[in-house]
Amino acid sequence: MFAVIYRWSIEPGKEQQFIDGWHRVTAAIHAQCGSYGSRLHRADDGTWVAYARWPDAESRERCAMPDPEGAAMTSDAVAERFPETRLLLVDDLLAEPSSHV
Repeated sequence: MFAVIYRWSIEPGKEQQFIDGWHRVTAAIHAQCGSYGSRLHRADDGTWVAYARWPDAESRERCAMPDPEGAAMTSDAVAERFPETRLLLVDDLLAEPSSHV
């Protein structure tokens, strides 16, 4: 399994726009590109972090942007984009709860 960590600083007052755009883009990528989905978090330092999982790096590379309007929403809300971190799963002990937050 392949994963990517993304991190951004968001323009004040544009947090909900970012969340809405991120949700649209993530749902479209999951439906159209075969990703395993993603989670969005707000870090204690004020940055925003997303963790996205894919079957492999090639699947992610083949994925074109399926929701340009959602991507524009997120891009417009971003004050700073930090370099992404690419991860290859080595071991997995994450136990998912039966319901989401």
